[in-house]
Amino acid sequence: MKILSEIAKIDRFDAAWTNFEKREGDSLKQLKSIATVQSVGASTRIEGSRMTDDEVEVLIKRIEISTFEERDQQEVAGYFETLDTISEHFASIEITENQVMGLHSLLLKHGEKDAWHRGKFKQISNSVEANLVDGSKQVIFKTSEPALQTQDDMIRLIDWYNADQETVPLIKVAVFVYEFLSIHPFQDGNGRLSRLLGSLLLLKNGYSWIQYISFENEIENRKSAYYKVLMDTQRNRPGEDITEWLRFFLSCLSHIQENLMLKLDQRRIDNETTSQRERSILFLIENRPGCSSGEISNRLDIPLPTVKKTLAELVEKKLLWREGVGRATAYFLI
Repeated sequence: MKILSEIAKIDRFDAAWTNFEKREGDSLKQLKSIATVQSVGASTRIEGSRMTDDEVEVLIKRIEISTFEERDQQEVAGYFETLDTISEHFASIEITENQVMGLHSLLLKHGEKDAWHRGKFKQISNSVEANLVDGSKQVIFKTSEPALQTQDDMIRLIDWYNADQETVPLIKVAVFVYEFLSIHPFQDGNGRLSRLLGSLLLLKNGYSWIQYISFENEIENRKSAYYKVLMDTQRNRPGEDITEWLRFFLSCLSHIQENLMLKLDQRRIDNETTSQRERSILFLIENRPGCSSGEISNRLDIPLPTVKKTLAELVEKKLLWREGVGRATAYFLI
């Protein structure tokens, strides 16, 4: 009953989302930009990347003119390009063996060390490991045997997904992600690709709001619970009960819906009470907490005296709070 209640809650939001999309306009473009940076950063950090969202944002902006020598940069660039492809072309991407392989190849396109296995099912046994705080790894669960067993398992999963017309869409998406992780069909990149496939399937099932809030960021924030529910569930494979995984997956979606509405409500309040200049400054500080007045002036091309005056007014309105003094002064959203 709890699962059914969660599905009903998510779908009630989804039913009203069309009106939000028509009304919000530019706010959604800004939210999508923020969500993209957060998704790329979070999903790669879950797998061990050390890049911050600020570093991810800078890399994304120069992605078309750059080569990437560091592993973290390669993973970020690949994730961004795959996420962008899914966002733009989800309607035409079919759930087939070749398409899944193609997305994997795109995800790892920048890593020379990945050339031997990208876009191909694994030929060497692998297992799911968590990167712990102390730098060590912990085996979460074992996966399908390589080569023929992996291919057979993926064919069964894809055939089931395409043939099943009875399972509730949200449950189908959750099961597909779970089974994909359990099979772990590729030598590397399975965690990242599982999250990308989750977004793809949600978009294909009409949950368009997923583009404007980061599902990956939610997983990163609940990383310990994410690994625990996978480990607790899959230790009984095959024939395991995946109820706890379904609850976890749905609760993540429900929570990011709530966060999305809070962001939209805050933007509506801000738009009603602030000028265009104030909104631009607030938007910058939202994405770059701790900005100085000089940085804001340079980035928005607004004279420094005007920026300082506007910041003082925003602090007075209790939309910002100020920390530090002199050149060390930094600004944050309240």
